[in-house]
Amino acid sequence: MKYIAVTGGVLSGLGKGIAASSIGRLLKARGFKVTAIKIDPYLNVDAGTMNPYQHGEVFVLGDGGEVDLDLGNYERFLDESLSSEHNITTGKVYLSVINKERDGKYLGGTVQIIPHITDEIKKRIRKVGRESDADITIIEVGGTVGDIESMPFLEALRQMHREEGGHVNFLFVHTTLVPILGTVGEPKTKPTQHSVKELRAIGITPDIILARSEKPIPKKIKRKISLFCDVPERAVVSAQDVKSIYEVPLNFEKQGLTDYIIERMELNNGYEQDIREWEKFVKRLEKAKGEVEIAIVGKYTGLKDSYISHKQALAHSSAETGVNVKIRWLEADDIERDGDIDKFLHGVDGVVIPGGFGNRGIEGKIMSIKYARENGIPFLGICLGFQLATIEFSRNVLGMKEADSTEFDRNTPYPVIDLLPEQKDVKKMGGTMRLGEQKVFIEKGSTAYKLYGKTEISERHRHRYEVNPDFIEKIQEGGFIFTGKDSEGIRMEIGELKEHPYFIATQFHPEFKSRPMKPAPVYLGLVKAAMEYRKKKGS
Repeated sequence: MKYIAVTGGVLSGLGKGIAASSIGRLLKARGFKVTAIKIDPYLNVDAGTMNPYQHGEVFVLGDGGEVDLDLGNYERFLDESLSSEHNITTGKVYLSVINKERDGKYLGGTVQIIPHITDEIKKRIRKVGRESDADITIIEVGGTVGDIESMPFLEALRQMHREEGGHVNFLFVHTTLVPILGTVGEPKTKPTQHSVKELRAIGITPDIILARSEKPIPKKIKRKISLFCDVPERAVVSAQDVKSIYEVPLNFEKQGLTDYIIERMELNNGYEQDIREWEKFVKRLEKAKGEVEIAIVGKYTGLKDSYISHKQALAHSSAETGVNVKIRWLEADDIERDGDIDKFLHGVDGVVIPGGFGNRGIEGKIMSIKYARENGIPFLGICLGFQLATIEFSRNVLGMKEADSTEFDRNTPYPVIDLLPEQKDVKKMGGTMRLGEQKVFIEKGSTAYKLYGKTEISERHRHRYEVNPDFIEKIQEGGFIFTGKDSEGIRMEIGELKEHPYFIATQFHPEFKSRPMKPAPVYLGLVKAAMEYRKKKGS
């Protein structure tokens, strides 16, 4: 087993996740089996309870794990499905060690950071690599070098480097900032030098430095970093800003990063490079012509990372259709306060209502759904968007003016969205959540069937409330048809309007399984419908 640890210095948000994903993609293109781990130093056990404004999107894995958004990048770049064990948090590690201590597993010994916490971290990393049957495990350490929270993890990696036989089996990649300052635009290496010095102080010497900067790093700056940080010049890689994150692997490849890793780790280099499909995908993105504008009406649009999987699913669809997809970010609260929905949605070619929890901005989203329905604008509702589409239809088409979800109004006379009877007896909130991949059965002849091309699919879920079975018949008689259901036919999974160019909503989250070369069918369908809608507007 080989390991590559990706650390970061100077400041957070330098793109360690994209760097780790890109390295993984390049190694996979050489024929190696690669897996990835994200270490999050926060005390939360997982990301499930975290506000998207603080941490971005909560990504849901096939096994129901609620994890950091970087695991979404790993899955998209590697085209591999990961498990919740691929996200290691301080909360998970400490909870496990404390439970062992309470069970007497340490035989009365004093439980300490070293060796008990570090041993637990190493055990979890090795287990993921072993169970993934990977040739190479890439480990991204969240935060920056010097953070108190990440110290036990860095210490564990330092120990692993020695235990695994040094750089041949364990490589350190350090991502750091090279700012460009002054009117002459001179790149400054001092932040990188100090960051590497900090890393060395805890016993870790980087093998590769990824220099993040606005523009490509000149050769003389690479030489300077090499000299002051004691790494070969070949191992200083320019990680400049690019138009699309999907260009990053190609940028690294051009600079010989993959070859250097293979040589340094003495990997079998008999595999033929095959990054051609990725290159074709990036070229399709670059050469996309024309434009459609899709509105995403959300509750956390102030931080675009809150909806990163939606953004990427639209990018995948853009490459597939050859049309540029422009996103109009709209805050549901603003729509609700202003009341003039036409001002916000006028001119858009499609509308997406993503998932979420709580009643803030709900009426703004319902106004947006109504506008799309009445004006024949292509529409896609996801999770909460599916539930709100059901509520909007019940209110404005079926005449149930007070229709609502019991999540927002427990006393509504028309609880078209509610907890199922068996859920109401569960006292612990998390116990009512439906998480992870579940089978969905699709009616032949439906829009959903045309999109997926089959009657049985598997998609990821993250919700608590369901369409109330008491109202299903009335809603369907009115024209909002549930064309996707669970295996028992109890939970409604897909709803669509027949008399509309494209109006579809899903209880599941198809954006989590969208891949660069395999866009999520409902997003691809939305973009195609938006293209048709725009063409008709222009005629």
